[in-house]
Amino acid sequence: MSTHKPATIAVRTGIESDTQHHAVVPPIYLSTNYGFPAFGEVPKYDYTRSGNPNRGLLEQTLFELESGKGAVITNCGTSALNLWATAFLGPDDLIVAPHDCYGGSYRLFNTRAQKGDFKVLFVDQSDPSALTEALAQKPKLVLVETPSNPLVRVVDIAALCEQAHAVDALVAVDNTFLTPVFQKPLELGADFVIHSTTKYINGHSDVIGGVVITKTEQHAEELAWWGNCIGATGTPFDSYMTLRGLRTLGARMRVHEESSREILSYLQNHQSVGTIYHPSLPEHPGHAIALKQQSGFGSMLSFEFAGSFEQLKTFVSALKLFSLAESLGGVESLICHPASMTHRAMGEAALAEAGVSQQLLRLSVGLEDVQDLISDLEQAFNVAAEDN
Repeated sequence: MSTHKPATIAVRTGIESDTQHHAVVPPIYLSTNYGFPAFGEVPKYDYTRSGNPNRGLLEQTLFELESGKGAVITNCGTSALNLWATAFLGPDDLIVAPHDCYGGSYRLFNTRAQKGDFKVLFVDQSDPSALTEALAQKPKLVLVETPSNPLVRVVDIAALCEQAHAVDALVAVDNTFLTPVFQKPLELGADFVIHSTTKYINGHSDVIGGVVITKTEQHAEELAWWGNCIGATGTPFDSYMTLRGLRTLGARMRVHEESSREILSYLQNHQSVGTIYHPSLPEHPGHAIALKQQSGFGSMLSFEFAGSFEQLKTFVSALKLFSLAESLGGVESLICHPASMTHRAMGEAALAEAGVSQQLLRLSVGLEDVQDLISDLEQAFNVAAEDN
């Protein structure tokens, strides 16, 4: 395990590893297959679905960043969740997932459970009694999303892992919002860490990918076998691009968070803003837990628009520096209406249960000048106020 700090691991892993031409940056290996040294002698890489030097470097960088023992890069974040579930769940096994998880995660688990692949229970994991009742059903796997998407709820990872392990359940934490720069779930007791590398890990909104990182080598081997078996693994070029984006993770996360703090201060004093959801706020229910298990608060925030729904639509349309788009974690700022975008697959009843209202807006604060972003929010609020 590396003793270096995260920024150093992100920048230096794989640098000067090319032994043929001594390139500082590792080259792209686009070959789909590799020659066998001799009959019956299986090389490290034989077919790119099974393994590739670029994917291997990205996996190494990420499991070192998360203090893990292994990782499998997948072709998207949902694929990482699907691989994890496929590898460890049978028809009679139960997975406990957050009731307010990302809409794509909800759709995946709910649909596969309806097919009979496994059983799923969506539960408010911040409710001690609800969590205790769920764990009493002896789940095989528990998924934790903290901070959650889109309401940035915070769950005590160490406490939940202790409870889950007491009933022999394995725990995975979706660490997409904070990255290993601000949170290290494996060090808090989790067995797996999952990322949509599409988001902050890559950071440039130009590559889709995912990863499952493991605490043990045995679990890494199991996931690698299944990843190859079902064809869930990532491509060489995508791995190269993701590692390229990952090099600047530490610097990007600092600026993302600095800008989000200033935007939060602005939103707190605006009459068109209702409840704000961000764990840095003392009134946030998970603030104390976040202080304990996070080294930063991240830059994802949500708020209830205090005007009418028509004014909300006007506000969003008037923005010039916040693109109306799904995803998050890129250099560009985004605004999202979860109920009609990222979480629309959940259905009205599930949205209501999760607390995702039609007035909720989610911001992914990018790397533009923060004063320009605040000015853009201000002019959009003014346009919305005129829409009566």
